Parts: sequence; C-alpha cells; structure tokens
Amino acid sequence: MATQAKRRRVAGLAGSEDPAPVASFLSWCRRVGLELSPKVAVSRQGTVAGYGMVARESVQPGELLFAVPRAALLSQHTCSISGLLERGGYAGGGGTPRRACGAGWGPNLFVSLRARRAAEPVGMGAAAAGAAARAAGPGLALEPLLCAVARAGPLGAPHVLVRAVGGAAPPEEERRRLLQGTGVPEAVEKDLANIRSEYYSIVLPFMEAHPDLFSPRVRSLELYRQLVALVMAYSFQEPLEEEDDEKEPNSPLMVPAADVLNHLANHNANLEYSPNCLRMVATQPIPKGHEIFNTYGQMANWQLIHMYGFTEPYPDNTDDTADIQMVTVREAALQGTKVEAERLLLYERWDFLCKLEMVGEEGAFVIGREEVLTEEELAMTLKVLCMPAEEFREFKDQDGWGDDKREEDSLTITNIPKLKASWRQLLRDSVLLTLQTYATDLKTEQDLLNSKEVYATLSWREQQALQVRYGQKMILHQLLELTN
Repeated sequence: MATQAKRRRVAGLAGSEDPAPVASFLSWCRRVGLELSPKVAVSRQGTVAGYGMVARESVQPGELLFAVPRAALLSQHTCSISGLLERGGYAGGGGTPRRACGAGWGPNLFVSLRARRAAEPVGMGAAAAGAAARAAGPGLALEPLLCAVARAGPLGAPHVLVRAVGGAAPPEEERRRLLQGTGVPEAVEKDLANIRSEYYSIVLPFMEAHPDLFSPRVRSLELYRQLVALVMAYSFQEPLEEEDDEKEPNSPLMVPAADVLNHLANHNANLEYSPNCLRMVATQPIPKGHEIFNTYGQMANWQLIHMYGFTEPYPDNTDDTADIQMVTVREAALQGTKVEAERLLLYERWDFLCKLEMVGEEGAFVIGREEVLTEEELAMTLKVLCMPAEEFREFKDQDGWGDDKREEDSLTITNIPKLKASWRQLLRDSVLLTLQTYATDLKTEQDLLNSKEVYATLSWREQQALQVRYGQKMILHQLLELTN
C-alpha cells in the first residue's frame, strides 16, 4: 500500500494524474455495490505515498467513509476455485512466509495465480479485467482486478515488499549494510527460504496437477514471490470473537477500497466488520483535503519496512519497539561467570526457563517506548538467572510455582530503576551487547538526521533504514539510562 517515500501532507484532490485507473476502479465499485461516501476520493494528490484516500469535505468521528459488501470480498471461500482447493486438501498449510500460509494465506495465492491467467487474454486495465471476470463467471468477480493490480500496479502495488522478498530484491549485502542489528535481514532471508520451499513442495505440484487452470506462464517462482508480496501487503484478517481466541485465525480477505488507505500509528479511520459488509469509519475529525489513514496493526518500524517497505519517521510511530534477543541475555549472564561450575549452573537455569516456555533460541524480548511487551518472560528470565543458587534449587523443585510477584520486581518501563541491582545490571549488559550488533552508534544516526542537507543525499532505502535503526537505538538507550 504505502510504497513510496513519505512526503509532507499536501492539501488538494484531483491533479494531473491519469484518471483511467481510478475511474475504472470506481466503475467496478459501483457494479459490485461498494458504497463510497461523496466526502472522500481516491487520489495521488495529498497522500503520503502513491494512491490513497483523501477527504473532499470535513469528516466527523463516526461518519461512514465507505462500505464493502461481503460479496465483493475475495477469499478462499468466495473464489471460483474454492471447491478445488477444498477437494485438493489445500487449506493453507506450509510457511510462506512467516505469518502467511500458516494463517490461511496460501489459497489466496492460488487464487491470484488463477486470476493472472484469467485476465491475460483481454489486457491489463481494470475495466478489461472486469470483462474477463464476467466471461469467466461470477466466482471470478474480483480476481482479475487483483491480477491487474499485481501486474500493472494501478492503485499502488507494494513495490518495496516486492523488493524485499520478490524478484527485484536488493542484494543481501545491501540489506545487511543498511539494516544490520534490526532483525530485518534475518526476517527477509527466512521469508525467501520459506517461499522457495513452499513453491516447489506445494504450489508447483498443485499447479501442474491442474494445467487447465494454471498455464505454464504462471509457473514461476519469481511471480509467486511477487504475489506473496501482494497478498501479504493487501489482505486483512477478520478478528476472532473473544470466545474464539483459541481457534485458528480467520482466513485472510482481500478488501477493495480498504486496501487503498495508507497507514499511520495515529490513524483516523478504522475497519469494522459486520455480517453483511465491512465498513470504514472515521475515528477522528478529518479536515478537508487531509488524507484518511487506516492502521495495518500495532507495528514497529522494522515490521513496517519488512512487510510494507516504509517507516514512520521518529518519533511518529508510537508503536515502535526494539528487540533484545533472548540468547543475548544468556550471553550477558555468561560474562559474569568465573568458573566452569557457575557456567554449568547458568545453562541449567536457562534449560529450566526453556521448560517453562519463557525463552527460546530464536525468541526476543520486545521493548516498547512505554512498556515491555514481553514483561512476564523478561521478568522471569532476570529472576531465574539472578537468584542465588539455593533459591534456584528450591524454585526449580517447585517448577516455578508458588512465586509471589512483588511490586518492586515489576518490569514496567517506569519501574525499571527500582529493580534489584542484579536485575538492572544484567538488563544493562544485555542492552550493551545488543547495541554492539549495529554497524553504527546512536550519535552517527543523530548527525545524519540533524543535517537536512546530508539526509537529502541519502537514497530512499538509506533513509528508511536510518529511521528503523534510530528508533530502535533510542529505545535501547532509554533502557541504558533507566538501568544506571
């Protein structure tokens, strides 16, 4: 969705842009019964990135911006090949990429590949795609439109995510250089490996088994990567009811119009789900000419750049976080051991924490600006690694039960200075080790940000990576001050 550099908000609506994509999209909306308020418009003008939605008139909280009938949504249950997917036993297993097919995204990728073929004979415009949909039958009502977005990007395909996991990916060396220590290079590499594995083990065999639906032209790993990027960036996850929290997540949905909105942590609109339709409703006053923002979720800058290819400049992203790898805390604790017996005891403590499912080799403690998002896990880890040996033996014999959490052991940000000295020291040492994983220090980042001339010479990728690094380091340095 948000695919280009974040720019200053500029008031205004229609401009010199080519009206064909928007006109075709709005025509399609009318055909499927999608109600767009006369107070809003889809436009490139006055948006932070690519296409977006802006207010033609002032909008008040609670006002309906648009409503999407459920018949216009695309999911594995509404597509033309839903029966085939069910009969073939493909319900979304696998791992493309992290948080993807395991949550039911896989069928939408097959739908996208099928849509790609359906739209090929009649061209790339959204109107032509609609003609292909009608020719192919009612079940393909949205698929060719999705295809048109994927191939031509008329409403702003997620180009940066395609660069992250798709065929035009920046070299590994560049990702490492710009984002070392942030967690992004590792996330991208894991995604690439999962995409490749699933394509050859599940996707390609499925397409080869149904050559009447999937032509050789769509049997491409590169195309599959780009469609993964598209579905990840554009899809929505319908929330579960409270009583269904233990169930598998609902299948992702492709929601037209909602996928045009850009993201802000301090968003002014929200998508509401009802039995008959999905409604985008204003949550704040929106002045005339201002952009309408949805939220893609509570996402740190490293997640935004990984999933969508942009960041919010510091300090705008109130959901930003920094990670301290769990094994880094173990490494910091090992620095304090002097003899082999102490090291062995520390590994025993670590194994016990693993048994309690408080830590793992690939896990991380997540620190926000105002709270520790993994408070329980970090508090227990500091407690077990710092407690006297005899106390640990007794604690282990009780399997960690019977422990009364004291207020002074609370790991809220404001309470960190009140922690036991041993806890604060271990946390401080862990932060220092984490800061060593970055290629530059905080002062270097501050100098770049404080010099408008130098910042302007940076490439788009360099600017976005700088925002990720700087936001994380500010959180980590805040921790350093609190543990002094």
